[in-house]
Amino acid sequence: MEYPFPPAIGGIPLDGRLILGPMAGITSLPYREFMRPFGISLAVTEMISDCGLLHGNKKTKEYFATSEGDRPLAVQLFGFSLENSLKAIDVLEKEASYDFLDLNFGCPVPKVTKTGAGSSWLKREGELGEYVAGVVRKSQKPVTAKIRLGWDENSINVDKICRVLEVSGVSLITVHARTRAQGYSGLADFRMIEGLGRRLSVPLAISGDVKEPRSSMEAMELTGASFLMLARYGVGDPLLAKELSAALDGHGETFRRTVGEQAGFALEYLERMVSYFGERTALGILRGVLPKFFRSFPGDRKIRREFVETARDIASMRATLKAMKENNCY
Repeated sequence: MEYPFPPAIGGIPLDGRLILGPMAGITSLPYREFMRPFGISLAVTEMISDCGLLHGNKKTKEYFATSEGDRPLAVQLFGFSLENSLKAIDVLEKEASYDFLDLNFGCPVPKVTKTGAGSSWLKREGELGEYVAGVVRKSQKPVTAKIRLGWDENSINVDKICRVLEVSGVSLITVHARTRAQGYSGLADFRMIEGLGRRLSVPLAISGDVKEPRSSMEAMELTGASFLMLARYGVGDPLLAKELSAALDGHGETFRRTVGEQAGFALEYLERMVSYFGERTALGILRGVLPKFFRSFPGDRKIRREFVETARDIASMRATLKAMKENNCY
């Protein structure tokens, strides 16, 4: 298929069209490094609070940690006031290394929206334009933005919001094809943004229910998008990223998953997490993520119990994965 825009954002060329989306508690540096070889052309950090940056919160600053192999990288910022966000950008530009600044206007979580941040911005079109224009003037990096269809089904305003963002100077717009009210439930409805990418003067990326190549490419064609954002369905399934990247390049490549191969991927991810976070912190995260590497196999509940309920430490997780890799079975 033909894309409206070449693989570049804000004048910065990319080597493909697959973006690794931000996920709280997931898209840490070791996860991004793990996923890069599978066709990721741009990765986005977990969302970072402007107030957290201003308060010097140590945990907040860990979110923008990067490495030589973790580029190009977008740092995702969220906030409720231009004053705070501009000060936070000063902190980022002094302390962080990144290529794009992504603004979060899509997070549906109440603890974020009740402050006026995240998708609550979708209800304030006028203020949104002032905010984004101010950020664009301040930022030394190209600014991108992530939004949803609207606040709820009675206030779908994605076209208006995109126009505001476009005029305010963003270099890429990502649309998650659900409303704030849907959260992550129901189905993404790409019909609501049919042809949008062909009407915009900046590239469009689409997000939501990106779980296999065929439907994702149909959504790309329908919307006129130039980029595809992979998020939760890619967790534990790095080969999906590889398949999507191939599809975006015009190839129909698919891969058969095996228990042994998935165990090998899981083991690599485990080692990266332990090396970066240490065993104690990594253990809590791995209990939630490792079962996802085996969710497509019969009897996956058994392996979930193994990692979530039975595994007491990293050594036992490691031993289980090594046995699965060698024997190609649970």
